[in-house]
Amino acid sequence: MKRRELSHTEQLRQALSEREAQLQEAKARLAALEGSTSLQVGRALTAAAKRPARGLVRLPRDLFRLWRRAGRTRPATGRGRKPAPVRSFETEREEARLLSGGVGLRDSRLVVAGVLAREVQEALEPYVRVVPLRPQDAQAAFESLDVDIVCVSSSATAPGSLWAHAGDPAVCDRTRVLNWVVETAEARGVPTVLVDDAPAPPGLKALDFDHVHRGGVGVPLHRFNPVAAEPERDPEPAYVPSPAPAGVVADRLVDRLAEAGMRRIDGGWEELPARLRAASGVVVDDASLADRALVCGARALLLGGVPRAEADGQGVRAVATDARALRSSAAADELARLREAGPLTSEELRLVLRSVFLTDATPVRLAEIFGNVGFAPGSGSPSLPLRSRRTALLAMPGDDAASLALAGDVLAQSHAPAEVVVPESVAHLAGIERLESHGVPLRRAAGGLPEGDARPEDWARLARAASAPWAVLWTGPRGEHFLADLLCAAECSGADAVGPAVPAWRPADARNRDAADAVGHAVAEQEYVFVSAIAPELARRELVGRALQPGVWNRHGARLLALGPLPGTGEARSSDRARTTPSTG
Repeated sequence: MKRRELSHTEQLRQALSEREAQLQEAKARLAALEGSTSLQVGRALTAAAKRPARGLVRLPRDLFRLWRRAGRTRPATGRGRKPAPVRSFETEREEARLLSGGVGLRDSRLVVAGVLAREVQEALEPYVRVVPLRPQDAQAAFESLDVDIVCVSSSATAPGSLWAHAGDPAVCDRTRVLNWVVETAEARGVPTVLVDDAPAPPGLKALDFDHVHRGGVGVPLHRFNPVAAEPERDPEPAYVPSPAPAGVVADRLVDRLAEAGMRRIDGGWEELPARLRAASGVVVDDASLADRALVCGARALLLGGVPRAEADGQGVRAVATDARALRSSAAADELARLREAGPLTSEELRLVLRSVFLTDATPVRLAEIFGNVGFAPGSGSPSLPLRSRRTALLAMPGDDAASLALAGDVLAQSHAPAEVVVPESVAHLAGIERLESHGVPLRRAAGGLPEGDARPEDWARLARAASAPWAVLWTGPRGEHFLADLLCAAECSGADAVGPAVPAWRPADARNRDAADAVGHAVAEQEYVFVSAIAPELARRELVGRALQPGVWNRHGARLLALGPLPGTGEARSSDRARTTPSTG
C-alpha cells in the first residue's frame, strides 16, 4: 500500500470505525465475563460470607443449581453465545474491494481508476493496472483503493454503456457520482485526466479535470498487428466506418465508392483486428483507424479534412480530400489504384510498425498523457507504461575493434537499450569506456570471455547480471533500428523470443532430407508468425538465464516469433507511400 495522505473526512471516518470496533469488543468481553460460571460462584461465596447464618445454609443449594445450569445449557454465559464479529476500518475497506472487484495482485504498474470504454480498457490493460469504476459502486471502490491516477474517456459515455450520457443534465445521478470521484481525487492529491476521444455531453468537460487530452490512447499493438495474418488477403478494398460521424463530404465519397464496388466491414471492435488482417486495402474516414489498418498490413485510403500526420509531424502522410473530388472520377480511380497496389510489402510494413512503435503506440501515448500531470509523492511516474520496453544488451566483445563496433551500434539505436551487460574481463576495452563516457548504464558479469563461440551458459551468465525484462544477444552491428524492430515484434505478439526462423527438425532418413530442406527454407522466409525454432536475438531475461539450448525453448512453453533482418533496406519504399493520395483535380 503506497503511503498517501488521506483527506480529513477519511481520517475522521477511520478514527470513528476504530472506536466503534473497540467499544464492540469491550461489550463482548464484559458480557462473557458477567455470564461466566466462575464469577457467579464467586458471587455466591461472597453472599454466604456476608451472612453466615443463612448464607451457609443456602450455599449448597445455590452451587448445585449453578452446576446443573452449567451442565445443561449456558444461555446466560458468554461462552454459549457466539460473539458478534468485530468490524474495523480495514475490514470495511476489504469488503468494499470484494464488492467492487478491485482486489488483485499488486505489481509495479501504475494503478489507474478508470471510467473507460471497453475498447480503451483493453488497450490500456497490458501497460497499466486498470480498476474500473461503475456508477453503482464507484464511491465504495474508490474509497477502498490506493490509485495513482484517475482516467476518464469520453467514449465511456456512449449510449448503451454503464456511464451512458454522463455529463448530460438529464442524467444527473451519474454526473454527480463522477463529479464526486473527481473531487475526492483532488482532495487526495490524485491527478485526473479526461481522454477526449469521442463526442460527449458538454457537462463532462465542465468537470474539474487536471488535464484534458485531445485524441485517443494511441495504437494498441498487442491488438492491431500483422502477427499470423491471412496469407491470402481479400483483394477488394473495404470501407471501415468510424464510431464518430464522418461528415458530409466523407459520406458522399463513401457512397460514390460503394457504386464502384467497394464493400463495407461491419462488426464490433472485438472483430476489427482480424478483419483488417484479412484485407489488402481499406477506406477509412478517421486517422486512428488508418494507423490501425496499416500496422495490420493493409493499405489505407483516408478520407476527410486536414492531414493528421502533417499537423503532428509524425512522418507518415495522411490523405485529404475535398468537394472537388466529388465532381470527377478521382474517387473511383483511387479505389482502383488501391486495389492494384495490394497489401503492404514487408519493407513498408516494417517501416510503418517502427514509426508507430516509436511515436504513436499506446504506451508512448500514455507516457505523454501522464507527463502532463503531477503525481503525488510516493506514487508512480509517467514513464512506468514504458517499463516493459526496457532491454539489456548482452555482448561479449573480444578486442577493441569489436568493442568500438558495439559502442557505435548502441549509441546509434533509435530505441536505446536500458543497460549493457559485458563480462568483467573486457571492462578495460576502448568501446566499453566510450559507452561509460556517454552515460550508458553498464553492468559487469563475473568471468571472462568463452573459448570459441558463445554457449547458452555464457549468455545465461550475462542475463543473470541484468535487471531489464528483455535481453538482446548481440553478435555484431545490425543497424540503427535493430532493437526497435525486435521490441515492436515482441509487443505486437506477446512472444517470449524473437529472431530469424530456422528449421525445427532434420530427419535421419536421407530420402526425406530434400523435403526437410524445402520445409526449412519455407519456414525461414516467414515473418510475424509463430514458429517452433528460431535463432534468438531478443528473449525474456528469465528464459536466457535458464541456459537452455534455443532449439528446445518451445518444448519448455516459450512462444517463438519469426522476424528476420530487413532485406534491401536501401531499396525499401518510404512509409509515405503507405497511404495513397487521391487526386482532387
